Amino acid sequence: MRIAIVGCGQLSRMLALAGLPLGIQFSFIQDDISQNRDCVEGLGIIQKSPMKLEDNSGYDAQAIAQLYQDLGAPDCITVEKEQVDLALLQALAIFCPIYPSVEAIKGCQHRGQEKQLLAKLNIPTSPYFYNQSALEAVKVLGYPVMVKSCTEGYDGKNQWLIKNQADAEQFDQLGADDYIIEAFVAFDKEISLVSLRNKRGQIEHYSLTDNHHEQGILRHSIAPAVNISDATQLQAQGYMERLLTELDYVGVMAMECFVIGEELMINELAPRVHNSGHWTQLGSITCQFENHIRALAGLNLGNTKQIAVTGMLNLIGTEQPPFDALTENSKLYWYNKAVKAQRKLGHINFIGENQQAIREKIAQFESL
Repeated sequence: MRIAIVGCGQLSRMLALAGLPLGIQFSFIQDDISQNRDCVEGLGIIQKSPMKLEDNSGYDAQAIAQLYQDLGAPDCITVEKEQVDLALLQALAIFCPIYPSVEAIKGCQHRGQEKQLLAKLNIPTSPYFYNQSALEAVKVLGYPVMVKSCTEGYDGKNQWLIKNQADAEQFDQLGADDYIIEAFVAFDKEISLVSLRNKRGQIEHYSLTDNHHEQGILRHSIAPAVNISDATQLQAQGYMERLLTELDYVGVMAMECFVIGEELMINELAPRVHNSGHWTQLGSITCQFENHIRALAGLNLGNTKQIAVTGMLNLIGTEQPPFDALTENSKLYWYNKAVKAQRKLGHINFIGENQQAIREKIAQFESL
């Protein structure tokens, strides 16, 4: 079996590394020519996405057919990111299945549509306005508010914090379009749930995970999350199951949540393997990457049971692989990406007796 992945980043790399021992072959679509290919070099066929037609309406049918053949005629196609060209996926869907589906990716790709999906399923999310004047929005939402681009907004990019009238006036003068303005949520902490569904409708969940962000970038995660009641855990799983069933979803999905007392408010969805699930590579019987491949290939899902308290530390802007971080209870994952400030270049997974031991390990190496 051959699986093609749209994107040449670290998530594609880790998916392929998890699938190769299963005898699965991989191809990669370089949809962004500025993206470094080093992450996946040598792991399969790499092909550039064809150019769009001159009127930008879509792709030439012959070029898409040639791309499919050049990729080795994959049995299915998946994505490593939600910000992909839907027209490319729709054109390729003529030749093979897309997992998760184009509609599922579309529903999570645009923040406004994502909010509508959550509302449709009665899943709580923060109050918001779409393409509204900031000065008008704050009359209802109050200060502060977060403005987020509906697309191409991640790791703190294309996001603005509006704290006062001067900020609101300045934003309104930018002439921005296609954005949402969200009420600022006073949450107790941030957690995430990584789950998956196969073609037969079987759903499995990993442990809820505590996440620590700085400047909109995930710095570290610890699983299982602490001080989470059984009721809150079931609430999160219930919301996820509604989403996966509604979208007839195949593969891994991540749901980022704010914890407010005993209640959850959904912040974002990701229709793919997720940074906050990297701990599963060391701390779970079957990691998120292998399970995503199993779901796509129609194989039985692997056990998601957690085998130890586990932490994950992102290596951001780190110039060299920090081999000193390798211990009897840790593993290093280096992505082979070009070094840039504020760029995720690798991560370390730790296992320990309890969350405090993990926090101490993370503190020891987080300055790397």
